[in-house]
Amino acid sequence: MINLPNTQANAVAAAINQERRRMGSPAVGMVLTLLVITDELHQADALQAATQAAREHPMRIIGLIERPGRGEAHLDAQIYVGGDEGPGELIACRLHGELAKHAGSVAIPLLLPDTPVVAWWPTAGPDKPADDPIGKHAQRRITDTAESSKYLEELGVRLTHYVPGDTDLAWTRTTPWRSMLAAALDQPVGQITAAKVTVQARNPSGVLLAGWLHKRLNVPTSIAHSKEPGISKVVLTTSLGEVTLSRADGRVAQLEVPGTPASTVALSRRTLAELLAEELRRLDPDEIYAEALVGVESVLHPEVKQRA
Repeated sequence: MINLPNTQANAVAAAINQERRRMGSPAVGMVLTLLVITDELHQADALQAATQAAREHPMRIIGLIERPGRGEAHLDAQIYVGGDEGPGELIACRLHGELAKHAGSVAIPLLLPDTPVVAWWPTAGPDKPADDPIGKHAQRRITDTAESSKYLEELGVRLTHYVPGDTDLAWTRTTPWRSMLAAALDQPVGQITAAKVTVQARNPSGVLLAGWLHKRLNVPTSIAHSKEPGISKVVLTTSLGEVTLSRADGRVAQLEVPGTPASTVALSRRTLAELLAEELRRLDPDEIYAEALVGVESVLHPEVKQRA
């Protein structure tokens, strides 16, 4: 780990290049630059998750750790350059004082040339990430509605300001559920007439899953709350009976399809690093996420659809 107290972005870039030359390992294997915009309270978990995800996606991780206050504006940086088996590069930049409002001026000189840029806000993200000084440089912009205390309002904000390239880790958490349900519907189940998602209170992932089901199936979709962790059950009412995917313990689920024996399937809750790694596998726009946001509006406010 190289420490550069009270430094400048250009000096940080020069130190990385010098360390690469010393190791005889140029940054040609890097597939992207990940900008992590966070605060001191959450930086350890966020940078650890990014480092773990980098084992699947070698990248330059730039942690922009904002520390606003009345103190003198300055930049403290720590640099780690991994070898052939390491997780790429990690640059932890602590932006003190007024500099915390100008993270873009620190990040731009550190971006890898000719590689995609992904911006990730592990906590509260901007209302319109694509217009953020950091988000403007990113092809992919990742927020997490689950970190908001007013998650329903946050979902509305995400829909209002959606730009292709935006995504949400609350949506990423629904991927195993969507995969299991899609596989179940490959079997003959009759005509689907309704859907119901049971989820822990204040969990936006269940709301997004309901929005996706509503848009994909075009049936009335409802949400119920339970005390089980995360999403606990999805029931699809069909002309042949109920398709049920239920998970009570956050690890293993039961899948029941009319006319076939019940089966046990692995459906564990994933770590932050696993969620981030999934999002980094694709850098193209996620149109299905955009559809799910529209579906959320219809599920929460069915009268809007009726008036339309």
